[in-house]
Amino acid sequence: MEQPVSSIDHTRQIIGKLPAAVFEYTLFPDGERDYTFLSPHCEEIFETSSEVLISGVRTMESYVHPADRGEFLKEFSRWLKNASNFSWQGRITTDSGKTKWVEAIGTPSKTDDGRVVWVGLFTDITHKKQIEQNYFDLRKTQEQIALESEGRYKELIETLPLGIVIYQDGNLVFANQAAATILGAKTIDELLGVPPLNFVHPESQGKALDRLADLMAGKTIPTIEQKYIRLDGKEIIVDASAHTLLFRGKPSIQIIIKDTTEEREALQAKRKTETLFSQLFKSSPFGLVMLDETGKVVQVNEGFEKLFGYTSADLAGQSLNDYIVPAELESEGNDLNTLISSEQIVKIESRRIHKNKSELSVIIYGVPVPLENKTISIFGVYVDITSQKKVEEELKVRNIELDNFVYKVSHDLRAPLSSVLGLVNLAQLDGNDDSLADYIKIIGQKVKQLDHFISDVLSHSKNLKLDVKIEKIGIEQLIHQTFTDLGYLKGADKIKTKIVVEGEDFYSDPWRIGEILRNLISNAIKYRDFEKAESIITIDIKINADRAIIVFSDNGIGISPINQAKIFDMFYRASEQSDGSGLGLYIVKNAVDKLGGLLKVTSELSKGTIFELKLPNHLSSNKDS
Repeated sequence: MEQPVSSIDHTRQIIGKLPAAVFEYTLFPDGERDYTFLSPHCEEIFETSSEVLISGVRTMESYVHPADRGEFLKEFSRWLKNASNFSWQGRITTDSGKTKWVEAIGTPSKTDDGRVVWVGLFTDITHKKQIEQNYFDLRKTQEQIALESEGRYKELIETLPLGIVIYQDGNLVFANQAAATILGAKTIDELLGVPPLNFVHPESQGKALDRLADLMAGKTIPTIEQKYIRLDGKEIIVDASAHTLLFRGKPSIQIIIKDTTEEREALQAKRKTETLFSQLFKSSPFGLVMLDETGKVVQVNEGFEKLFGYTSADLAGQSLNDYIVPAELESEGNDLNTLISSEQIVKIESRRIHKNKSELSVIIYGVPVPLENKTISIFGVYVDITSQKKVEEELKVRNIELDNFVYKVSHDLRAPLSSVLGLVNLAQLDGNDDSLADYIKIIGQKVKQLDHFISDVLSHSKNLKLDVKIEKIGIEQLIHQTFTDLGYLKGADKIKTKIVVEGEDFYSDPWRIGEILRNLISNAIKYRDFEKAESIITIDIKINADRAIIVFSDNGIGISPINQAKIFDMFYRASEQSDGSGLGLYIVKNAVDKLGGLLKVTSELSKGTIFELKLPNHLSSNKDS
């Protein structure tokens, strides 16, 4: 059978379930004082056991937060002295270091033996205090907030480089100095009382009204670019944002503006400059390359691609010298990069290599781009002077030829004329019994020699000046006619010929083909080998739609290897048998070049000479026409 619960035990059970710590604090007649009872809930509040507090190991006062301890001790002394009721709220620091708000209330009673006993409660009111604080913050009036913060607000916004105005009841009621400057006002007062829409450009006012409506409806609006008109009439561009607030207790709209006119103009100028530079870089007829500060390729333009055959994709991030600088000029390329990186503008004439390994003559400009005394980029400009150099080289050759030409013409014209004049003078001498017929025969030979020379000179001049004229050529008939025309040459009647022509019709320049054949045939006749039983000239021609291959061979005296490299030079005579002008093979080579063909010679002394000509056939173009 269960034992009945006593009233004391029942009371303790109830106390133990209370959300507060019940305490009994006793002041003894001898002045001693301490807790004589603490309920278990004190462990949740103070995070220590009731036994520790009752034993006096640590006083209750030591738990009071340092900031509240002075006031607590003052009140506690008064309660003890007057043996009065007490009520205290303050902060404590628990054994774990937490800060809590605690409320303590107690009621005293005196006993017959002279003790004063306070019975009361410790309650954790931390959560309550937090709610009260939040409630207090929410209940603060806007007037109080304005009084506390408006001064700080003004100080803050005056330090900002942004124009800030407050719009209330249709007019501006506040502005900072930056706003006055942006809007063209001399003082802030010039802005106050003015409707903000007065500053908005007409083309932006519709959007501005829509944004104000959205704000008043509680919507958030983004920062946008707007056009404003200042008080002095100047149009400016601003970035404008706005939001609602309470100002001096009334709903208002704060507008923040940043003048971006100069920034926009600078950006526009920058874009214009970048566009102009980009177009110049892209469309320049010169080869342009942009390098970084280490000499690696960033970009090349179309002119560079056409000049060297490399694209930006081929070269990006690569060293340009590895691709276009000839091996023998590697040190020059490195020296150039060093000079340019040291902020020196460079201009040189040099050689570079195309992607297809052909060599180009170029003028190179190197321009460094400095920033803060440091080269951040290098621009290289390549001007192709390959054709110009070829013209210069050709001009040098032509000048040399001209000098030789003048000398040879003067010599070869005067020599036969001098001979003729000498014979004439001899014939006129008194007592000269020589046969005049012999004189006339020699004079005839000299005149014929002179005529041949003049004829060759005229042919050379004609070949240089005459445009290429394409016609259908009866090549075999032309060969036979040439042999006939040269029949007057000594030994021409002793020449045997083998002529083979195969293939398509041949279209080329009749005059130049005739000159080529005339000079090759006449040379073969002149330089025949007298010791051989017979002299043979073989002409084998194969013609297709693209070209004619002419192989001209003889069994004459041949040409030594030393002379083979010179036989196409002007006025060069490779044999003692020669009595010509020295222009024949020179005319042949120039005629072949004019026709866009190729000429190759193979020869061996005492065995003969072979000339191989490859000449374009203009058959297809004439069929189309």
